[in-house]
Amino acid sequence: MTMSPWTGDACSLVEAFRTGERSPAEELEATIGAIGASDLNAFSHLDLEAARARAATADVARPFGGVPTAIKELEPVAGWPHTEASLVFAGRRATQTSHHVQRLVERGGANPVGATTASEFGGLNVSVTRINGVTHNPWRRGRTVGGSSSGSAAAVAGGLVALATGGDGGGSIRIPAGYCGLLGMKGTFGRITRAPHAFMRPNTVVFGNLSRSVRDAARYYDVCAGVDAFDPSTLESAGQWERGLGSHDLRGLRVAVLPSIAGVRLEDGVAERIEAQARALIEAAGMVQVPLRLELPNLAAQWMVGNMATLVADLGDRWPRCADQLTEEIEIGMRLSHALYNLDTAAVAEELRVAANEAMARAFAEVDLIICATNPGPAFAADAQVSSSERSFIDWAKESAVGRYGTRAALFGLRAASAVSPRLPSRLLGQMAERFPDLVTMGGLTMISNMYGNPAVSIPAGTLDGLPIGMQVLARHHHDGLLFDVASVVERDHPWPMVAPGVGG
Repeated sequence: MTMSPWTGDACSLVEAFRTGERSPAEELEATIGAIGASDLNAFSHLDLEAARARAATADVARPFGGVPTAIKELEPVAGWPHTEASLVFAGRRATQTSHHVQRLVERGGANPVGATTASEFGGLNVSVTRINGVTHNPWRRGRTVGGSSSGSAAAVAGGLVALATGGDGGGSIRIPAGYCGLLGMKGTFGRITRAPHAFMRPNTVVFGNLSRSVRDAARYYDVCAGVDAFDPSTLESAGQWERGLGSHDLRGLRVAVLPSIAGVRLEDGVAERIEAQARALIEAAGMVQVPLRLELPNLAAQWMVGNMATLVADLGDRWPRCADQLTEEIEIGMRLSHALYNLDTAAVAEELRVAANEAMARAFAEVDLIICATNPGPAFAADAQVSSSERSFIDWAKESAVGRYGTRAALFGLRAASAVSPRLPSRLLGQMAERFPDLVTMGGLTMISNMYGNPAVSIPAGTLDGLPIGMQVLARHHHDGLLFDVASVVERDHPWPMVAPGVGG
C-alpha cells in the first residue's frame, strides 16, 4: 500500500526518520505520488532524479535531514528553470543557486523536489499567472492561495511537502499563510540572505518559509539566518532560535488590538474573529491590552511605482518589447511607473516612508505588540487578478483607455505632461490611492512591516465561512524570538490543523 506524505510538521518528520518510522526515500516517493495526483497546481517544475539521489544518502542528523522541500520559483536553483513566473523568461535556466537555498540544503539537509508557483515577479498577492495558470487553495478549490508565495503555501497546506521556501516583500509569506491556515513569519529585514544579486532597493524583502508549526519556523531560522557578505543587509543570528522557544516572559506586555490598519476595510466577521482570538491570547499570556492611535500615511501608490525599478533592471533591454508577454496588471504597472516616477515622486515617497517609520516608532514606544488581521477577508476567487472585490485601478485603466493599447497611449501622454509639470505625477498618485481601494487592499495590512522592517507573523486564527483567517502580530525590530513565543501560546491553546481538512485522510 502506497503511503501518503507526512501531515505533521517538518520537525516531527525528521524525528520519524531518526527512529526508523519512515525513511527519506519512502517519504520522497509518497511526496512524488501526491504531487502527481494533486489538482492544486502548486508546482511549476520537478527535479525527481536529483531528489531521489539526495534521499538515498540523506543525513537525518541534520536539522531537516531528508525532508522533501519545495522552493519558491522566484529563487534560483542552478539548472532549474528560472522564469520568475513570467513568459518573458520562459526557457531560461538558473546558473547559480540562491544562498538561502544553499544554506537550507547544505546546513539543513533539506531535499528540494521542485519549484512552486508564484505570482509574476512576485508583484501581486494572487495565485494566477499566464505561464503557470491558477493555483488553488487546499481548503477549497476555486479559492486563491494569495501570493506571491502561492504554490509554497498550497504545497504545505495541501499535504504535498512539510517544508517550502517563501519570500515576503509586501506580505508574500504572511498573505498566503493567512489564506491557507499556516504560520507565516516575516523576520526583521536582513534576517535571511537575499544573495546572490541582492538589490539594494526597496529594502523590503525578507526570505523565510511557510510553516505548519512554530518550531519549524524557529528551526528554519537556525539553519538559514545569519550574515552573508554578498548581502550587506544581513544580520547576525543568535543561532538558537528553536532552543530559545518559550524563553520570553510575556506577562505584562502591552498589546494594541487594531483589527484594521492603514485604512484597509475588512470584510464582515473578520474584525470580530481577530478581536476574539486576540483577547484569548492576551488572557492566556498575561499580557495587557492598551489603546493605541496608529495613523499611517497611504504610501501604496508611491511604493508600487518605486518598486518597479528592480523589475526594469531585471527585464533590461527586453522592455518594452516584452510587454505583450506580461500580465496586463504588471504591464500597466510598468507603464504607469515610467509615466509617473520622477525625482518629485521619489521625494514624496521618501517623505511618506519616513513618516511611516516615525509613526511605527511612536507606536512601539507605547506598546510591545500590535495585533491586526493578515488579510481583509478569507480567500477570494482563485482566478482573480486583484485582491479587491471593488472596482480596481486596473479595471479603470483598461476601461478609460479602451484596452491595453489605449492605455499605452494614454500613459505616454501622461509621461509627456509630467515632463512639463514635475509635481503632477505625485498629485495623481495621491488621488489614485484615495479613489481605488485595491491599491491599499493589495497587501495594505502587511506592507507596513516591510517598509519599516520590523518582524511580523501571521498566526492561524480559526475560520470564517469554512476558510482560514490569519491574525497578524507585529513587534519591534529584532524581536523575532518574541513573536515565536507569542505564536507558541496560540499553538498551545488553540492548535490549528497542520494541513487542510481532508488532506491525508
